[in-house]
Amino acid sequence: MAVGIFDSGLGGLTVLQSVEARLPDVPLVYMADSAHAPYGVRTADDIYELTCAAVQRLFDEGCRLVILACNTASAAALRRMQESWVPTDRRVLGVFVPLIEAMTERRWGDNSPPREVEVKHVALFATPATVSSRAFQRELAFRAIGVDVEAQACGGVVDAIEEGDMILAEALVRSHVDALKRKMPSPDAAILGCTHYPLMQKTFQDALGPDVRVFSQAGLVADSLADYLVRHPDMLGEGKRRFLTTGTPERVSDRATQFLRRQIRFEAA
Repeated sequence: MAVGIFDSGLGGLTVLQSVEARLPDVPLVYMADSAHAPYGVRTADDIYELTCAAVQRLFDEGCRLVILACNTASAAALRRMQESWVPTDRRVLGVFVPLIEAMTERRWGDNSPPREVEVKHVALFATPATVSSRAFQRELAFRAIGVDVEAQACGGVVDAIEEGDMILAEALVRSHVDALKRKMPSPDAAILGCTHYPLMQKTFQDALGPDVRVFSQAGLVADSLADYLVRHPDMLGEGKRRFLTTGTPERVSDRATQFLRRQIRFEAA
C-alpha cells in the first residue's frame, strides 16, 4: 500500500514529512535521483527522461501513485508524461495545483472558469528550469484572472542546501529576494516553488517582510493527497517503506538525517 514520492534530491523530504504526519498509515517509498541533481539547470528533455526513469523505479516497487515532489519535474515533465508515458492504471501527480488552489482559495477539484481573486501581485521563487517553463503561470491561468506574476530564478540555492551549506543558502535567498523586489517592490504573496525552499522559509519571510504571505507546498500537498486517496482508494499500490537513491547511499543518508533530524537510511536504487 505504498505511495511513491520523487525528487531530484532531498527537498522532497519536506513533502514526505508532511505526508507522514497527515497519513501515518500509508507506507511511502522515497526516490532521490541524487546522482543527477539538481534538475533546475537541465534541459526539458533531460528532465523528462530522468523523471520517467525515476518514476518507473517507483512503479517497480509497487507504487500505483507517485507524487512528483519536485517543482522542476512537475513543470518540465509532468504534462508530457501524463499525455504519452504514464500507464492507464498508474497516476503521477505534481505539486503546483494544490499550491495554486490554496492561493486562489479554490477547493480541490474545482473546475469552474477562472475568476478574479484577492491576490493580485505574486512573487514566484523557483529553479531556472521551472521559471523558464512558465508552468506555474499556465496552471494559474486555468483558475484565476488579473494576477501579475513576477518570477525569480534562484540559482545556487538547491546546490547549497544539498551540500548542507545553509549560510550560503541564506545569503543566496536574500540576494534573490532583493532582485525580485527590484522588479516587484510590493508583492501580496510569494510562492516557494521548490520543495527545498521550505527549509529556508524563515529567511524568505524575513527578506520579504511580514506583510507578504508566503505559500509553501509540503502541507498543502499532503492535504491534497489525503483527499485524492479518499476519492481514489484503488491508487494505493503495494510495497513497503523504503528510501532509494541513485547517489551514494551513505552520503545521502547523512544529508537526509540532517534535514529531518532523525535517522534516515537510503538504499541504492
